[in-house]
Amino acid sequence: MTTGQYLVFLVVALALTVAVGRVLFLSGEPFLEEVFQSKETARSLNLLLTVLFHLLTLGVLAIISTIEVPVEGVLQTMVTKFGVVLVIVGIAYGVSMLVLFRVRERRRAAVTAENVQVRIAEQRSRPAGGEPVPPPN
Repeated sequence: MTTGQYLVFLVVALALTVAVGRVLFLSGEPFLEEVFQSKETARSLNLLLTVLFHLLTLGVLAIISTIEVPVEGVLQTMVTKFGVVLVIVGIAYGVSMLVLFRVRERRRAAVTAENVQVRIAEQRSRPAGGEPVPPPN
């Protein structure tokens, strides 16, 4: 690849990574707000995940950009490298979504467990007649 082709590859790969990262950032924040019930926590975690996405993806893309592809012709080389870029960005996006889903599921499980504990405590504090017994002083 010539220097011009190399620069075109890097610019397109960078633009693609930034665009996908932006989608992840914009879509992830409302998702995390639902999970954490806090706009500040959601925004902070979302920003951290987006930075992680960008760092990992751009690092892999930088490595890929220097690898020689065993195909004939500049066009085939560019298409092959862009194919690898799309696969890498897709995998990174999928991993990011998996992290978001896992965070949500763990948070939901914690809230559910908390609600169950509260209900159990309420039931234990009621006598057979149904009225709660005031706690001893």
